[in-house]
Amino acid sequence: MKKLTAIALCLAMLLMGVSAFAEDAGTINIALIANTTGDYAQYGIPVRNGAMLYIDQLNAAGGINGKQIQVFEYDDKADGIETVNAFNLALENNISAVIGSVLTGATIALADATYEVNVPQITASATAAGVTVIDPEDPESEVRTNVFRSCFIDPFQGEKMADYAVNKMGAKTAAVLFETGSDYSEGLKDAFVAKAEELGLEIVATEAFATGDRDYRAQMTNIAAQNPDVVFCPIYYGEAGLAITQARQVGITATFLGGDGFGGIKDYATAEDLEGSVYCSGYAPGTESVAQFEADYEATYGEPVPNMFAPLAYDAAMLMCQALKAAEDAGLSAGTPEYHQAVIDALKASDGVEGITGTYTFDEFNNPIKSAAIIQLQGGAENFLEMY
Repeated sequence: MKKLTAIALCLAMLLMGVSAFAEDAGTINIALIANTTGDYAQYGIPVRNGAMLYIDQLNAAGGINGKQIQVFEYDDKADGIETVNAFNLALENNISAVIGSVLTGATIALADATYEVNVPQITASATAAGVTVIDPEDPESEVRTNVFRSCFIDPFQGEKMADYAVNKMGAKTAAVLFETGSDYSEGLKDAFVAKAEELGLEIVATEAFATGDRDYRAQMTNIAAQNPDVVFCPIYYGEAGLAITQARQVGITATFLGGDGFGGIKDYATAEDLEGSVYCSGYAPGTESVAQFEADYEATYGEPVPNMFAPLAYDAAMLMCQALKAAEDAGLSAGTPEYHQAVIDALKASDGVEGITGTYTFDEFNNPIKSAAIIQLQGGAENFLEMY
């Protein structure tokens, strides 16, 4: 009977002239777009691995209502054009959802494309407010209603670290080093400065550098002259490690603060130079909620969890698959506009969904509402300090 059904289905497809229909009755097709080669693959590979770990476990447990999740993987090399090309290829495979991309610029390009055709999308790592809102500076701006994320947004992180500096560290003065032209860096910087003003934290120096710069001594010398209590560096771990090393060389003794881009910084500066540095993260390593994930990740990939992007991707895949189940339960045909909308509606309705990095509810801009993990550098290790 199964053979006859399969033959009948194939004949029906041929009669309809469908030559590239990639999804059969036993699968739900999704796309996974991440930069697994090139610059910043240190972020893209954990995103890919975390998402696939969840999906592989789900498939091994029977999938969604007996259907397997078929993943079409694409490497966009963190390039927006490559990302959109990958999405267009994915559409040919009758996808029902997209997980990705990784870096902010590529993810915004992807969000523009998915919004145009209303395909559900979730990112584990793109933190700029402009991912889900077309113009974050305009309070009346259109929200990309199909786009979600499992990570924090840039303003949240900037505000959180200013609040932590004042109310937990007792800081009175602060300096800022940021990267011009980076949505991530400028977004965190602007939010930190605005919150600092609100809390009475005096910004005594604001220094900038251009993408690709490797010498920050001039900026750090200017900061050293102001002797701030803390220095906020809303930049990625590679640049941050080098900047902190150079800061210590010119005599800065302040505590360094960062956003989630600091994840993995322990490998980019000495333990002595990093000692006491603090950053916020979407992941609390070594805690009970992530213990099984950490064990599974290491068993699968042969290395410990490298940074917070792997568990955030695990949660992103979990949230998307739960939403896919809602569409399946409704009896809709995968890959259709009605199915896409049902997935989007289910994601939006998430309320108190337990992930390994927190409990998920989404705000009006499809950003998660959850606490941040505070990580401190101690003896060369990045240690979970508290939820804040």
